[in-house]
Amino acid sequence: MSAAAEAGLRRILSVVDLLIDAVDEDTLVPALLPLLLGALPGDSIIWSPRPDPAHPLRTLPDDLLSQDVLDAFDRGWWCDSFVRHTRIGSGVPLRRSTLQTPGEFHALPVYSDVYRPFGAERQLAMSFPAGYAAGVPRRVSVVVSRDRHGSDFSDADVAAAVLLRTRLSRVMGRLAPPAPAPTRDLVTRRESAVLRLLADGLTNQQIAHRLAISPRTVDKHLEHAYAKLQVGGRVAAANAWLMREAGRPGRGLDAGA
Repeated sequence: MSAAAEAGLRRILSVVDLLIDAVDEDTLVPALLPLLLGALPGDSIIWSPRPDPAHPLRTLPDDLLSQDVLDAFDRGWWCDSFVRHTRIGSGVPLRRSTLQTPGEFHALPVYSDVYRPFGAERQLAMSFPAGYAAGVPRRVSVVVSRDRHGSDFSDADVAAAVLLRTRLSRVMGRLAPPAPAPTRDLVTRRESAVLRLLADGLTNQQIAHRLAISPRTVDKHLEHAYAKLQVGGRVAAANAWLMREAGRPGRGLDAGA
């Protein structure tokens, strides 16, 4: 292994070591950004969780983006295929130069108002699932930039980003898990009976016949159960109920009907 490869591996391992010990997102991210900027060498880095009002965008240097730059980005990011790939596409690590020539990049409407002010001439970006914020699935975008004096990101830089992306996603998911499901005693006895039959594969008509109630009453029970289980349909409700039943060491009483 060359000296450069060994140095790159050490930078990646320093990030991994920090991730292994992470216990809190608010303390992790400020320590993480300089290590990421070392593992993926650049002049600046942007860390953007979306949607997540509790954890806003962070940058290194701290004052990288002015409010004018942020406003211009919000108005015009859709025209940039590199940002679309990162923000709403697969998010796999990608160099800007893979999608655009320098001329195409400079011709973007957002170039003069967004990228040129903070010297972003070469960029490497990725995004990944990062747990939940307020019960909603969250993604984090990471963008590393170099100015016009720096060389473009190498294949080794992209490979390092691929390795780090999986580990970052796993740790951020651990630090931001989904909200705990409502406790079982929020589901009434009759809703529980409907869910058990639903999980057995019965239709609403069959459930109604089995419980001697009307199909409309079955619909109402399921509507209430969906909200309590935080699901949006029959299959998700059946799966959620089966998982909850499997995780219970014993059978307790539901709330009264």
